[in-house]
Amino acid sequence: MTNDKSDEWLEIGKIVAPQGLSGEVRVYPESDFPERFEVPGKRWLLRPGETKPQSIELLAGRYINGKNLYVLKLAGVENCDQAEALRGCKLMVSASDRPQLGEDEYHVLDLMGLEVFMQTSGELVGKVVDIIAAGNDLLEVELHPSFAHDKGQMTNDQKQKTVLIPFVKAIAPVVDLPAGRIEITPPPGLLEINS
Repeated sequence: MTNDKSDEWLEIGKIVAPQGLSGEVRVYPESDFPERFEVPGKRWLLRPGETKPQSIELLAGRYINGKNLYVLKLAGVENCDQAEALRGCKLMVSASDRPQLGEDEYHVLDLMGLEVFMQTSGELVGKVVDIIAAGNDLLEVELHPSFAHDKGQMTNDQKQKTVLIPFVKAIAPVVDLPAGRIEITPPPGLLEINS
């Protein structure tokens, strides 16, 4: 067992506000698996400034359409004040509790930090710094200085630029987790348009 808590725990969401007066909380999800928020059972709560999460029981949960939020009922949280005290807490699950994925499905945490290359030339484009949930997920890629400079997108006094790349098979046909790389075949102009 390692002491690195990032290996032991996965963040699945963050409590952002109370919901109503009965102790329910609003949670912004960091997971694509609805069962994490809807199926009753044990979850873990990490309070701001703490390093070890505490167990908490999820009693019920529901998705709020159009807001990308879940409303959860947690054991022992009976009123708005108790719910308010949980604002900013992270909901966690054990890293060993990863759902099984289908072919061409990936855990967001596995994509973070991967290097992105042009499939045809092998040129290093940059690295994945964020995943933005949309109709199709978007990879936010921080451009490597040499790539950004070659494309005229960066001068010496600018910070590194990022681009958004749709995470779809046609544009990112190769995801090689063991090698830590993604190969892309972007349509002409994609890397210039959104920078």
